[in-house]
Amino acid sequence: MKKMKIFVLSLLVIVLMTGCFGNEDVVKDENNKLNIVATTTMLKDLAIHLGGEKVDVVGLMGAGIDPHLYKASAGDVTKMQEADLIIYNGLHLEGKMGEIFENLQGKDKEVLAVGEMIDETKLLPSSDYVDSHDPHIWFNVKLWMDAANMVADKLIEIDQENEEYYENSRNGYLEQLEDLEQYVINRVKELDKDKRILVTAHDAFSYFGDAYGFEVRGLQGISTSTEAGTQDVSKLADYIVEKKIKAIFIESSVPVKNVEALKEAVNSRGFEVSIGGELFSDSTGTPGTEEESFIGTFKHNIDTIVDALK
Repeated sequence: MKKMKIFVLSLLVIVLMTGCFGNEDVVKDENNKLNIVATTTMLKDLAIHLGGEKVDVVGLMGAGIDPHLYKASAGDVTKMQEADLIIYNGLHLEGKMGEIFENLQGKDKEVLAVGEMIDETKLLPSSDYVDSHDPHIWFNVKLWMDAANMVADKLIEIDQENEEYYENSRNGYLEQLEDLEQYVINRVKELDKDKRILVTAHDAFSYFGDAYGFEVRGLQGISTSTEAGTQDVSKLADYIVEKKIKAIFIESSVPVKNVEALKEAVNSRGFEVSIGGELFSDSTGTPGTEEESFIGTFKHNIDTIVDALK
């Protein structure tokens, strides 16, 4: 913990010494584009879709990176120094970067925390942080539409000369998200209601369950920094046997060992459960694949879930 505090303080010193976070007007790059830094792959994809050719977007975290455990580097600070807009999720998703974001906001940098701007009545409680909310908002497509509107509004606010362009991008992307929402609903209908039980590596899918009628059980908590113990594995194994759940799922950004241990515990009770496939939880898929985009990631997840549980 002491080393972590020293590391964060060092980054803050770099920020303060550079003087780059003062009250400055937005200055576009040499290509007349806004420089945007986004923390997660989901937010990077969102900024690209809404900003299009008017923005250059840099993502801090790549595919398969766990944002709960991510530590910002000095290079990340440099990228944020050069940004016209920094977009992050908030709600403790980027847990180890919290102090850095607080400092940026205190220096009048254009910073947008999409999760913290959503109407609280739409948010689910966090089991890991007192008086906070579950940060995994992107698993409810309707909430991701809210996030899209926030990003579009912010782009228009800081780049008014391209308002029409951003409005057109917003409308086009919202139509794609409406189509995605209907696709998910149609696929869920293929499952009998008693089969809609989702068991995953960590508790990232509560918004998904709430929106689309699934009971969700995660082996770890909302943050992957909370470890699953033998008692957690045993209780969940008993539940899987009781409910005769056919498949459980690993996640791309979480080590598979806990889910494999859960599978062994279930099988030792005389019930066969399979690993139904890999879900993308805290990041999108590999660059160059359909799953690189948020929409592609969501379709992969719902297809994997429904196909395995049918």
